[in-house]
Amino acid sequence: MDWDKLRIFHAVADAGSLTHAGELLQLSQSAVSRQIRALEEGLDSILFHRHARGLILTEQGELLFEATKAMSRTLESAAARIRDAEDEVFGELRVTTTTGFGTLFLAPRLPSLYAQYPDLKIDLMLEERVLDLPMREADVAIRMKEPSQADLIRKRLMTVNMRLYASAEYLRANGKPEKLEDLADFRLISQNLTSAQVSVGAQLIRELSARPLRSSFTVNNYFGVLQAVLNHLGIGVLPDYVSEDFPELVHVLPDIASGDIPVFLAYPEELRHSRRISAFRDFVVEEIVAYRRARQS
Repeated sequence: MDWDKLRIFHAVADAGSLTHAGELLQLSQSAVSRQIRALEEGLDSILFHRHARGLILTEQGELLFEATKAMSRTLESAAARIRDAEDEVFGELRVTTTTGFGTLFLAPRLPSLYAQYPDLKIDLMLEERVLDLPMREADVAIRMKEPSQADLIRKRLMTVNMRLYASAEYLRANGKPEKLEDLADFRLISQNLTSAQVSVGAQLIRELSARPLRSSFTVNNYFGVLQAVLNHLGIGVLPDYVSEDFPELVHVLPDIASGDIPVFLAYPEELRHSRRISAFRDFVVEEIVAYRRARQS
């Protein structure tokens, strides 16, 4: 099978348009169309339904597109391993983690990584969905539970607990709760229970919300919870690592906490020797060691 025709087919299927694919490939629309027709003739199959609004893959086209996507991922992986054979750390590194950990812990510490490796190009993907590392949806992940996918190298980084925090200004204006029952006189800030979050965090919120409360405010991620707390809106349920970077937060009701949340770093076995992965892994480990020391001091 002609590799060049497959490359053009993949671009057309991905773009959904002969014109857009031609622009990406720097080919004329007619040249792209000829290659697609030749591929269809060679396979004796129609690969696209042609509509005024664009091209739609047929069942046979879907099968071929799945194959070319797998080929593309394999080539990307090979190219990454070739680049990583160099002595320098450079190039793109796709990192996925949760919105909370990415915005509140990881992103503020990235300047020190870029100071060491200024040629890195980090694509930080913040979402609660677990991306498929073996299928190369990302290069490395930091997850709030142990990964279950096969063929992954994993390292436990730390343990997080959800706790209660408020600003000093809010407590001066409203008093400070001394026992759990006192929360009835305060506003509770938390993620809403319909948003994606770790189960032990949701369980703590569920238990607190079941009690009488003067008022409540919910948001769909921890960054929003933190901003509400910093702006003196109430007492928030937050991961305990925020206390290091936001010393103005006051930890209230220290006996109340969620169960342990393990934090794991994971990456595909095939990237074991990647210099970019090694550099990122060592950076994260060093930052967490520094975080632990600061909490103990």
